[in-house]
Amino acid sequence: MSQLGLDTPTEERTRRRRRRGGWRSALAVLIALTVIVGGLGGALYVGASFLGSRLNSPAADYEGTGSGTVQVEVEPGETATDIAATLQEAGVVRSAEAFAEVAADDDRSVGIQPGFYALREEMSARSALDLLLEPASRLETNVAVPEGSRLSEIVTLVAQNTRFTKKAVTEALGKGGNNKALGLPPYAGGDPEGYLFPATYPVDPGTSEEELAAAMVARFTQAADGLELEERARRLGITPGEAVVIASLVEGEARLDKDYAKVARVVYNRLEAGMALQFDSTVNYALDADKERVRQDDLEVDSPYNTYLHTGLPPGPINSPGEAAMEAALSPAEGDWLYFVTVDLEKGTTKFATSYDEFLELKRELAANRG
Repeated sequence: MSQLGLDTPTEERTRRRRRRGGWRSALAVLIALTVIVGGLGGALYVGASFLGSRLNSPAADYEGTGSGTVQVEVEPGETATDIAATLQEAGVVRSAEAFAEVAADDDRSVGIQPGFYALREEMSARSALDLLLEPASRLETNVAVPEGSRLSEIVTLVAQNTRFTKKAVTEALGKGGNNKALGLPPYAGGDPEGYLFPATYPVDPGTSEEELAAAMVARFTQAADGLELEERARRLGITPGEAVVIASLVEGEARLDKDYAKVARVVYNRLEAGMALQFDSTVNYALDADKERVRQDDLEVDSPYNTYLHTGLPPGPINSPGEAAMEAALSPAEGDWLYFVTVDLEKGTTKFATSYDEFLELKRELAANRG
C-alpha cells in the first residue's frame, strides 16, 4: 500500500527505463539526421557539379557558313530569343541557345530589322547573325515612283520591279468604289490617279498588291495632312480635289522647282479670265503619250482632258504630283502672267509673259534654240 505522492519501487524502475529509452531514441534520431544531412550534402555537391558542367559547356552549334537557301522572316517587335527560336526551327542554326549567346555578346544584334531574309541551312550562329545584319540579305525590292508619274506608268513600274503582274496591280487599284481598302480621300472620287504619292516603297515577300497600293495612298494622305490641303484649298475657293488637279498640271508643265509657283499662278489667272488652259501635258495624257511636240491633229483629240478644246480644269489629275507641286498649287506666286514657254528644253529654262505678243516672242526664242 502506497501513500499519496510516494512512488512504489516498481513505478520508479518503469520511469527510469523510460528515461533511458528516451536518450536512446534521441541518439538514434541524431545519428539518422547526420546520415541524411551527409547524404543530402553529397547529393547537392553532385547536382551542383552536374549543373556547373552543363552551364559551362558551349551550346550546340554548327560550323561554317552553311549551304542552300532558307527564307526567314523577322517580325516587328521580336527579341533575339524569338529570332533564335525561328532560326532553329528553320534549320538555320543548330540550337536557339547558340544564337542567343552570340546575339547577347554582340551589340549590333539590336540593329536587326523586321523583314524577310535569305539565309542558309546549318550555319554557325555567328554566320547567321552576320547575315541578318547584312542589308544585301534582306529579300526586299524598292519601287521608286517619280514625281509626275501617271497611274498607267506606276502599274508598269511596279510590275517590272516586283513579282506582281500588271493585271493584279490594276485589280488592286480598282476604280469607281471597288477600292475602298485603298483609303482614298472622298474628294478622289474613287479614282487613284494622282493619289499614289511619288516616293520609294519597300516590297518584301510578305507584301501584297493591295498593301503596296494602300501604302502609296497613305503616303499621299500624310503629305496632304502636312500641307493642310483641305483647309488651304477652301481658303483659295477651290475643292481639295481641284487643288490636286492643279498640282498635277504644275508637275506636268514646269521643268524646274523654282517655276512651280509661277506656273500655278498662270493656271489660276487663266481660269479666272475664262481662258482655256491649252496645256500640252493634258493632251499627252488624253493620248497616253509623252510627246515633246504635239501636232495640230493631237490638239483635236476628243477627250475631256484636252484643255485646248475644253475650258476649266480637266476632270481629274493627270499624274501623281509631289509635295513641291502641291505646295505651289496651294500657294501660287503673285503675278499677272497668262503664258509661259520653256525656251531651253535642255536646261529647262522657262519664261513667263503677260500678253499674247510677249508669248509669241517667247515661242520664237524657243524655235531659235531648237535650231
